[in-house]
Amino acid sequence: MAKKSSTAKKGAENAASDMLGALRQAGMRLTPQRYAICEALSGNREHPTAQVLFDRLRVDYPSLSRATVYNTLHTLVEAGLLLELVSAGDGNAHFDPDLSPHVHLVCVNCHQIDDLEEPALAGIARRVARNSGYELRNAGLAYYGLCPNCQKAKARKSASAGR
Repeated sequence: MAKKSSTAKKGAENAASDMLGALRQAGMRLTPQRYAICEALSGNREHPTAQVLFDRLRVDYPSLSRATVYNTLHTLVEAGLLLELVSAGDGNAHFDPDLSPHVHLVCVNCHQIDDLEEPALAGIARRVARNSGYELRNAGLAYYGLCPNCQKAKARKSASAGR
C-alpha cells in the first residue's frame, strides 16, 4: 500500500475532525467506536460497506454494534460528509468520503469500486450550478464494466476452456 503524503494525511485528519463535529452537532456521543469509524473512513478509497467497516473495526472494538456503524454512517450522509453509493450491483450501500467531483468505476463482476479523478468534472459542476441556479451538494457519475483483474480472470477462463 502506498504511503500517504503529509498533505493527504492532514486532509484525512481534517475529514475525521469534520465528521466528529457533525456527529457531535447531531447530538451523538463521541465514543471510541465513533472515533474509529470516522478514522476508518477518512481518506478511505475502498468504498466500504457498513458490514466491512463493522468487521474491520470489531477486532479492536469488541463492543461495537452494527447499529452504531449504521447510525453513524447515516448521520454522516445526512450531514453531507459522506456519499452513499447504492448502485454497485451487490445489493449493499457503499460509502465514499471523497466529496470532490470524480468518476466511479464499478466492476459488474466483483463489485469493486474505483475512483478516477477527472479534472474536467469540476468545471462541469460549476457550469451546471451556474446555469441551473442549484446549490449542488454532490453528483454521481459511474461507469460499469469489468475491472482489470476480472478481465484477466475471464481471459484465463476462456483460454483454458479452449484447450
